[in-house]
Amino acid sequence: MNEALKRELKDFAYEIRIACLEELKALGFGHVGGSLSIADTLAVLYGSVMNIDPKNPLWPERDKLVCSKGHAGPAVYATLALKGYFPKDMLLTLNKPGTSLPSHCDRNKTPGVDMTTGSLGQGTSLAVGLALGDRLKGRPNRVFLISGDGELDEGQTWEAAMFASAKKVANLVWFVDENKKQLDGPTAEILPQGDLAAKFAAFGFDTQRIPGNDVEAVYEAIERTKSVADKPHAIILDTIKGAGVKAVEETASNHSMTAKGDVFDSWIAAVKADRDAFRAQ
Repeated sequence: MNEALKRELKDFAYEIRIACLEELKALGFGHVGGSLSIADTLAVLYGSVMNIDPKNPLWPERDKLVCSKGHAGPAVYATLALKGYFPKDMLLTLNKPGTSLPSHCDRNKTPGVDMTTGSLGQGTSLAVGLALGDRLKGRPNRVFLISGDGELDEGQTWEAAMFASAKKVANLVWFVDENKKQLDGPTAEILPQGDLAAKFAAFGFDTQRIPGNDVEAVYEAIERTKSVADKPHAIILDTIKGAGVKAVEETASNHSMTAKGDVFDSWIAAVKADRDAFRAQ
């Protein structure tokens, strides 16, 4: 990965976080932690990796994203707006009456959303089906799936993994956002999951574990998937819930947060300060 692309993607991740916080501020609450933790992965996918056309969001041969942890929709929406799928000011309508940006991702409402998700676990099966269907139709695209680590408590996720491996759905890249928290607390306390990379490998996946809030690591991991042609791919993202905003990172219950406008302003200012310092380097 060259330095220019690395800087471009890191800058894009800052912009995603800022736009995401601005839309959540307009609502006054929302899924802050799990949205921020996947900003870097979204920056890499939409900033460099995915073959997409914002002017033609239903292009059949496009690469597709399934955000199975649909409550992280604010981060997806921020990314789509920044890429030009819809006007950025639409972000301020998040989860409000008549909005095209509902609480969870909905392909029937939001331009650029490829699959309706939010009932945890179901997006994994849907992504496998999308990828298999595209392969059977001879399309060259890939399907990128993002699920949460707490979501892997759902048995359906492992049924999807078993099927993807059995059918050698090699055009599937499955990211697990291992931010170590779920709605009710730390995953280690609720249902310890062990070594997720080893589990996916045991299910027959080409598997990597990487620093998930590092755009270079994410990019290089996706590049490595191209060298394995007969297996689905799993990339375990070792992330921090609320990554990029220290005050959110340090909040124990940061799955969904309610905050006043001035608090959101302080978070936005912190990200902007980090972005400006980065740009000045």
